[in-house]
Amino acid sequence: MPEIINQLTVQELFTNHCEKLGLEWIAGLQGGKRKIIPEESSGGTSTVVDDDLDKLPKAETRKTNTPIRQSLVGYLNLIHSNQIQVLGDMELNFIEGLMDISRQDFISQLFKHQLACIIVSEGKEAPVFLKRKCNENNIPLLTSPLPSKKLTDSLHYYLSNLFADVTTLHGVFMEVNSIGVLLTGPSGIGKSELALELITRGHRLVADDAPQFSRIAPDIISGTCPKALQDFLEVRGIGIINVRKLFGDSAIKIYKYLRLVVRLEPMKKAGLIQMDRLEGSYRTRRILDLEIPEITVPVAPGRNLAVLLECAARNHIIRMSGYNASEEFSERQRILLEQGHK
Repeated sequence: MPEIINQLTVQELFTNHCEKLGLEWIAGLQGGKRKIIPEESSGGTSTVVDDDLDKLPKAETRKTNTPIRQSLVGYLNLIHSNQIQVLGDMELNFIEGLMDISRQDFISQLFKHQLACIIVSEGKEAPVFLKRKCNENNIPLLTSPLPSKKLTDSLHYYLSNLFADVTTLHGVFMEVNSIGVLLTGPSGIGKSELALELITRGHRLVADDAPQFSRIAPDIISGTCPKALQDFLEVRGIGIINVRKLFGDSAIKIYKYLRLVVRLEPMKKAGLIQMDRLEGSYRTRRILDLEIPEITVPVAPGRNLAVLLECAARNHIIRMSGYNASEEFSERQRILLEQGHK
C-alpha cells in the first residue's frame, strides 16, 4: 500500500522555506503548530489554484449544505476555501474597498474556515485589522516579496511532492538515454551487474534495491533513492560499492521520472521462440494507479544486456513520439505484397 505523509505544521513550512520564499512572520506567532493536512484527509478533492475573482463575495455569502472543498493553497475564494490563503495586490484592494460592515462580514467569513496560515504576497503591507484578527485567532500571518503566482506555484510544488502517495519497489532505478528505467526481475538475475555496466557506458544510477516512487502529478511518477542507500550499489562477488566515489558525481541522478519498466527474465530457447517477434513483450504495469510501459528482456547466454537496454530505451523514446517500427514494417510488407500481385 502507498504511504502518505499526513501533515505538516506551519512552523515546519516556515523553517524550511522562509529563506527561499522570503517569508516573514508578522502576526499570529502562537499558531505555529497549526497543521497543513492533505486534501484526502480533510475531505477535499483538488489542489487546483482557483483565481476566479468572480467568486469573491459581494454583500453576503451564499449558504449551502454541501461540504466545503478545502484546497491546500490558493487565491482568495470563500466558496472553496484554502488552508494556506494567499493575498496579493488585487485581493487586498478588494478588501480595502469594502464598506466597514461588509469588510467585517467578509473577514469573519474568511476566519470561519480552518485556515492554517495567511500569506500576504508581492511585498504588500498587511492591513492592521488583518494582523489583529490573526493574533486573536492564533493564525500565522506571513509576508513574502514574491508575486502571488510564483509563491502559489512554489507552495503547490512543494506540498504536492510532500503529500504524494509513495511506494517502494524492488529493483534498480536508472537514467538510461535520458529516461527513467526501472530494472526488475528475480533475485540473482543480474540487475546490479547490468546497472554497473550501464554506468560504465555513461548512464546514471538513481537507486539500487529499494527505489521509492511517488505520484506527483496525474501522469507523472517520480523515483528517488532512500537516504540510507544513496550512492551505493551491491554487486555480487564485489560487495557494496560507492558509485559516486568510483565514477564521480555525473554517475548519480538524484531523482528521475519513471517512464519504462524492464523485467529481466531467464528464458530457455522454447520461450524465446514463442515470443512475439514483431511487437516483442510490450505491456503495461500498474504503479500508483498509473499505467507504466513494461517490457521483458530474456536473459540467455550470449545476449549483451547493456546494448539491449540502451536499444529498449531509445525505442521507447521514439514510441512515445508516435512511431512504431513494427507497424511500419508490417505496412511495408503489405505494400510490397500488393505490388507483387499487379
